[in-house]
Amino acid sequence: MCDTRKRQKRLAVINDFTGFGRCSLTVSIPVISQLGVQCCPVPTSIFSNHTAFPSFYFEDYTEKMPAYIAEWKKLNLTFDGIQIGFLGSHRQISVVQDFIRSFRSDRTLVLVDPVMGDNGTPYALYDEHMQAAMRQLAAEADILTPNLTEACILTSTPYRSEGWTEEELFTLAGRLTAMGAQKVVISGIPMGQELGNVLAEKGQTPQIIRSRRVGTERCGTGDIFSSILAADAVNGVSLGMSVRKAADFISECILITESFDTPLTDGVCFEEILHKLRR
Repeated sequence: MCDTRKRQKRLAVINDFTGFGRCSLTVSIPVISQLGVQCCPVPTSIFSNHTAFPSFYFEDYTEKMPAYIAEWKKLNLTFDGIQIGFLGSHRQISVVQDFIRSFRSDRTLVLVDPVMGDNGTPYALYDEHMQAAMRQLAAEADILTPNLTEACILTSTPYRSEGWTEEELFTLAGRLTAMGAQKVVISGIPMGQELGNVLAEKGQTPQIIRSRRVGTERCGTGDIFSSILAADAVNGVSLGMSVRKAADFISECILITESFDTPLTDGVCFEEILHKLRR
């Protein structure tokens, strides 16, 4: 007899845990929960606060991850989605690839946020070896969400901060889908008074979704963006609608944060308007 019982959607989120600064898992857990999806964290490392502060406590969780994940295998857990954030070593990328092989089914969506660099510069640990490993992981994504820097790194495209034509951006997104990703969102591209998000899906005409550019860039907004997209995707929301929702929500977060005169290192005060997120 077919089991017709309803079950809440479930999303595994692989990222670091940062106690202060509003980023990574401490952002993803409330945002995903607000969207009616069970958030199941897999920590890659533990930070007291993020690395933009003068000092921080750090514990690498890489060697503990396989044992942690093995318990989920014993429980025969299943997931509607897997969201992947910052990975700090080649070994972690390998562990995540094994996680995907173990838990992915025909109904499991994989979102990869390839956190590799910003403002045209790769993070120090992302040497050529790490970049190659991330390209392999990115190819497994149903949804890939790089910023402009990361899109250029993944495709070996020369970076520039502005002056991109629509055709060039669509070509860049097309190179990412050609690598294997089913859908691509290149996020946060400066376009005068607006920010553009380039959306490309295999077999469809690319588009640019624009939002009003407000305030100052802050920590954690990328985690909010990818978490909304991941939760919406398992809830069946179209990617275009989800990108608009995420961009508008982040803009409102930045505005209310600046009304509190919050330091840049403290991220955005998303808690003030979290109730506005809807499934």
